[in-house]
Amino acid sequence: MPRRHKNLFHTMTREEFATAVRRLDERIPSLARHQIIVEMARIVAMVGDGHTNVAPTRDPKIGFRSYPVRLYLFPDGLRIRAAAREHADLAGARVVRIGRVSADAAYEAARALVGRDNEMDAKFFVPFLLAMPEVLHALGLIDDMENAPFTVESDGRQRVVSLKPAGPAEMMAPDTDASWLPRADWVDARDGAGRPAPLWLKDPKNKFWFEYLPEARTVYVQFNHVANKQDETVEAFAGRLFAFVAANPVERFVLDLRLNRGGNGEFNRPLLLGILKSPKVDRKGRLFAIVGRSTWSAAQGLVNELERYTNVVFVGEPTGGKVNSYGDSARIALPNSGITVRVSTLWWQGDERDRRAWTAPGVTADLTIQDYRANVDPALNAALSYLPKKSLPELLKEAVSSNDFKLAAERDRAWRADPANAYANADTEGPVNSLGYELMAAGRLDQAIAVFRLNAAAFPRSANAHDSLGEAYRIRGDRELAIRSYEKALELDPTSSSAADALKALKTAEPLKR
Repeated sequence: MPRRHKNLFHTMTREEFATAVRRLDERIPSLARHQIIVEMARIVAMVGDGHTNVAPTRDPKIGFRSYPVRLYLFPDGLRIRAAAREHADLAGARVVRIGRVSADAAYEAARALVGRDNEMDAKFFVPFLLAMPEVLHALGLIDDMENAPFTVESDGRQRVVSLKPAGPAEMMAPDTDASWLPRADWVDARDGAGRPAPLWLKDPKNKFWFEYLPEARTVYVQFNHVANKQDETVEAFAGRLFAFVAANPVERFVLDLRLNRGGNGEFNRPLLLGILKSPKVDRKGRLFAIVGRSTWSAAQGLVNELERYTNVVFVGEPTGGKVNSYGDSARIALPNSGITVRVSTLWWQGDERDRRAWTAPGVTADLTIQDYRANVDPALNAALSYLPKKSLPELLKEAVSSNDFKLAAERDRAWRADPANAYANADTEGPVNSLGYELMAAGRLDQAIAVFRLNAAAFPRSANAHDSLGEAYRIRGDRELAIRSYEKALELDPTSSSAADALKALKTAEPLKR
């Protein structure tokens, strides 16, 4: 791994890696095969990126089994979203405990085995691991792999069910989230919905397709795999798609990427160019991309390009990939077991200053168990009902421009409390900070300080937010307040030379070097 990975020690130290390997090596004589594999997965996950992993979900050589349930982490907790027919009564039930621990504790234990780019990536993978007997046993959650006690809750009642392995774990394709495909002799929590499957579950195995929604004058496009089909290339599909857009009344364009695990990023280009060249599509309030925990790798690359070059509105939940990330995994086949270890070989970067863990949706639309049971798609509904609204910086600028700082604070609170902005909150620090500097450059210091104060209150752990506030105070001549802000910035980031220099100048009354 140190030889093949682009930068194996970007998260952990070489010493931490060597220590973990040595400790496992010492324990091997006392461990069963599945325990060794799980501990190897733990070590590989320490690397801290999604393309570096040991994956029981992808490697048949590992040979782990699965219990006859499919789990999914909904907003209200871990649920059994589908089950084999003999456990039909479990479909939709909430998992309260797995073995001897709570569902939350089980999730945290399995999370340590997942090579991930962010927490959404973990939300995607962990439920698969929690249905594997070998994983649960190796983590010490159960004693008997052949009879695993799951405590579930449905209709307000809790009960314990004993699950037996149902055969080999379902292998997922590396670039497609096909876990939503129906299985024969299984029961799904949405089977009793009494309405057709939502579009996003209509054909998840199809790499790309589109459908026109005449009542909404909307073209819905599902892009599930960044790759060509045998009978159609992405380029040909894009040509067919945008010819349809040009010839028909289209007021909204919805690109659904929530099941797209990536592929070859070169194949994103035809779709991106088609969007950019279409005057109907690339307009504010008309172009939407639905994203989620499965949006990853080359699909994240498309998200990055859409954000950079188009007027897209992202809807759903945060992506499973980082904006800047390690990728292009290479396979290391272990010589005796044949098990695959994957390592990232490239670093993909746009703006090096962009430290976001994911791309957050501008409109939050989480899938609840109630939505799922009813075959309702909250993300598509949010896109179809979307009305353009002002951004937080625009709302704040209006208020402070009238020197109504109380109104600015009220707008800030209201915007952040709006459930539709739940994930977008984390992305406001930079834009609001930029507004503060815009006002400061115009000589409107009181207004700038009001904006910087709101930003520092919203992001109390951000050294940059406190540093910016300190700069505004210093320019206005508020020496003590400036010192306090710079001290806070330095406390949060001891390496900040700008805060250290400014603090030194303020305390010694020396002129600040700029």
